Amino acid sequence: MFAGIFSIVNRITSEETNDLIVTTDRAASNPPIENQPQTNQLELQTQPFQELTIPYLRTLDYTSELRSLKRFEEKPSYTSYVTSYLSDGLQINALLTLPKGEAPENGWPAVVFVHGYIPPDSYRTTERYVAYVDYLAQQGMVVFKIDLRGHGESEGEANGAYYSSEYVRDVLFAYSALENYELVDKTKIGLWGHSMAGNVILRAIAVQPTIPTAVIWAGAVYSYEDWKTYGLSDHSFRLTDLQRSDRLNKRKELFDTHGEFDPTNQFWQTVVPTNYLAEVTTAIQLHHATDDAVVSIGYSKDLVPLLEKAGIKHEFYEYKTGGHNITGGSFSQAMARSVEWFNQEK
Repeated sequence: MFAGIFSIVNRITSEETNDLIVTTDRAASNPPIENQPQTNQLELQTQPFQELTIPYLRTLDYTSELRSLKRFEEKPSYTSYVTSYLSDGLQINALLTLPKGEAPENGWPAVVFVHGYIPPDSYRTTERYVAYVDYLAQQGMVVFKIDLRGHGESEGEANGAYYSSEYVRDVLFAYSALENYELVDKTKIGLWGHSMAGNVILRAIAVQPTIPTAVIWAGAVYSYEDWKTYGLSDHSFRLTDLQRSDRLNKRKELFDTHGEFDPTNQFWQTVVPTNYLAEVTTAIQLHHATDDAVVSIGYSKDLVPLLEKAGIKHEFYEYKTGGHNITGGSFSQAMARSVEWFNQEK
C-alpha cells in the first residue's frame, strides 16, 4: 500500500500540468553520506541540550495508545472523533477519522496529520485543515490530526519546532498510538505535514528511518543552512511577552553553550536531520507553490538533491499557484498526488 524500495528510476516531466515532477527510487543499498556525524552515546547523555540531537532521540521509547473516543461528526464515508494520547506523559488532543464499513483484514491504512504554525492560543482541534482531512478521510484512510503540545487544549508548552524536539516526540508517540490501534494496519502508517511540520517530519524520519512514507506540503527548514538562506515570512506568528522572553532565554542558553548554528560544529551536526538520510527508507513526496510568500520554495528545491544523493525514493511537485496552503486548482492536484503516493504498493 505504501511506497517502498524499488530499482533506480529517474524522470522529469512537465507536459501535462507544467508542474515539475522529480522521482527517484532507492537502489538496493544507500550510497555513503559524507560527513555523517560520529557520536558517542555516553557523551550525548551528559551534554546540555542533548534532547535536540537525532542520536539521543533514537534512544527514547515511544509507546502510546489512543484514549477514549468522542464522536464529533458523521460523514457519508467516515466518522470523526475527538480523542487524545500521551506524549512524554502529556495529554495531546487529536481528531481521528474512521472509514465506515468493515475494516480490511489487517486494518485500515492511516496517516499522522501534522499541522503547520498556527497561534497556539487560537488553535482548535476541530478547526483548520478541514478540507485536507476530509479529502484524505474519503479515500478510506484513518486520519489522525494531532494538536501539537501547547496548542488548543493539549498539555505542555508550544516551544516551537526548530530549536526543540518536543513536536518530533509528539509525532512519534502519535505514530505509536496508531500502531497500537486495532483498526489500523501498522505496516501502512504514513506522515503528512505542512509548513513547519516539514522540519518536524524529516526529523521524526531521521529518528525512525523505517517509517514507510511521508508527504510534505510547503515544508520549511531541513538542513538549517537553508534557514540562513531563506528565512521565514509568517506574519501570523505571535507570542505573548512571557512566551517571547522564555523562548529568547532558552535560545540564548543554547547558543551560549554550543554557539549559533554551524554545519562544522559537532553538536549541530547531530541536530540536522539531513545528516542522517543514509539510513532512511521512507518514501518522501514534496509539494510547493512558487508563489508561496511564507516559506520559500527554495527549501524544497534544496532538499531534493540531498534525497537524490541518499538514494531515497521521492517525488517533488512544483505548482505555479496556490500560495503557502496550496489552494485552488493546485489543491486538488496536490491532494490526488498525495493519496496516490500513500497508496503505492511496497
